[in-house]
Amino acid sequence: MPTNEYPTVDALAPAAIEAKAEAVGTGKATMPPARSFVLACLAGLFIGMGGMFMLLVKSDSSLSFAASSLLGGLSFSLGLFAVLVAGAELFTGNNLMVLGCLGGRYTPAQLLRSWCVVYAGNLVGSLVLVAILVGANFAGMGGGAVGECAVAVATTKCSLPFATAFFRGIMCNVLVCLAVWLGFAGKTVVDKFLAAAVPVTAFVACGFEHCVANMFFLPYGLALSGGTEAITLGAIAGNIIAATLGNMVGGAVLFAGAYWLAFGRKDA
Repeated sequence: MPTNEYPTVDALAPAAIEAKAEAVGTGKATMPPARSFVLACLAGLFIGMGGMFMLLVKSDSSLSFAASSLLGGLSFSLGLFAVLVAGAELFTGNNLMVLGCLGGRYTPAQLLRSWCVVYAGNLVGSLVLVAILVGANFAGMGGGAVGECAVAVATTKCSLPFATAFFRGIMCNVLVCLAVWLGFAGKTVVDKFLAAAVPVTAFVACGFEHCVANMFFLPYGLALSGGTEAITLGAIAGNIIAATLGNMVGGAVLFAGAYWLAFGRKDA
């Protein structure tokens, strides 16, 4: 595969990123399920920690809408930065594994097994963080403002129509996969931070839907509120399903599909 298309000085060229993504996907697809699950739990924890940081920032009512959205998004990027650098398995970023599957490096069955294990681990890690934060009374910070913000975020997400959450999920994972893709291009920790920060800030500020983040936000809102007319188990499941489907379309179909057609198809 040519690696000199669109050459750059301090980062991998796009064709080389595609080749790296296929190689990384091979490692993920052949990873023992137990290891994938543990690393997925860590990813759920990391993404939830980004959400935790975001709630703290957005709970400050003195911030304007634009400032709150921007700073909240930047705070949330902690999660993906930790996934990229510390090493963890995140379902949305792993939608890029479609590249290796299309390239014949592993089977669709291996791909789906990996996704299922990682998705389950992400959920467990998110729920562990919810339990820890409830025990720590994190919601009481700022005179209870953090808890109010958490319930408001969960209420807004649970009130979204299915189609709206689905299309917001598409745009979310285009940006998340872009962040992971740029992270593959980078060669230093600073590169990976910048790769994560800008796209993630954009998707959070724009109000897009990330299924793993919602595995934290929605159960946390439910735990704090005890359940409301908007925050119910049915509404939580509906939002996460819609976001998951949208994330898969945005990441596995649109983003990964486009780059495979551009750089991987000729070698498949």
